Amino acid sequence: MSPEAERAFAARLAASARRAEAALDAALPPEGAGAEGRLAAAMRRGALAGGKRLRAFLVIETAALFGAEEAGADRAAAALECLHAYSLVHDDLPCMDDDDLRRGLPTVHVEWDEATAVLAGDALQTLAFELLADPAAHPDPARRAEMCLILARASGFAGMVGGQALDIAAETAERPLTVEEIAALQAKKTGALIRVAAEIGAVLGGADAEARAALVAYGAALGAAFQIADDILDATGDEAAAGKRLGKDGEAGKATYVSLLGLETARARAAALADEAALRLAPFGPRAAALEAAARFAVSRTA
Repeated sequence: MSPEAERAFAARLAASARRAEAALDAALPPEGAGAEGRLAAAMRRGALAGGKRLRAFLVIETAALFGAEEAGADRAAAALECLHAYSLVHDDLPCMDDDDLRRGLPTVHVEWDEATAVLAGDALQTLAFELLADPAAHPDPARRAEMCLILARASGFAGMVGGQALDIAAETAERPLTVEEIAALQAKKTGALIRVAAEIGAVLGGADAEARAALVAYGAALGAAFQIADDILDATGDEAAAGKRLGKDGEAGKATYVSLLGLETARARAAALADEAALRLAPFGPRAAALEAAARFAVSRTA
């Protein structure tokens, strides 16, 4: 991207983040005394402690392509961020990835305790569906139901949770995963939620089947590119910039795109996927410039 395009994208990303975070702040329970106040504080840490808000951006930008109401788009964006936050809180637990730092802060189970982290993740997950199911998300109950359905499919057995199970199994497998197996794992664990963020925006806006299919394909390519870039950053990135410990996959001997293909080939594959994502936006013309910039950002980011 040109410097001008980078600045324009950064401004759009920041604007969508502010909108989603305002919706999150309003939806999350307030901190207070006692057990419920403690749980609320943990939920708020998990959901409001920063991040790129890429999933929220995708919801808001794709919804805008079809003239969807901003209030509903903001609510759906907050739902995606709640679901994502739940996954991170649970992934950080000792029984999963066992991380003690997230976005430069102690992880939820470190700041509070494991039981509180489990409950905070559970509450964030259910809040995501509450946000989508509420009439404030969209006046048409069929659209609200469809958004809940596709998010459930992307986040459960056939999506993110199933991908996490495959990732855990790979740690003790008799042989390392192949490139094809890594692609399938990542399409579930990371890619499904990115893909569905673009699709939910299309549902909100009442997109026709052709436009919706184009955005689903865009989201799938973007999600794959994003995860390869994560593998590259895990191998080469700066921990201070990332706000978390890097190099864990290499230490564990896990197969990644970088370990199997080498750094340059992995970068080339990510760039090709970003090109594919951009190509899927052709039907929308200049109106999708911000979404195309997101694909470029996914592979050029440094954190």
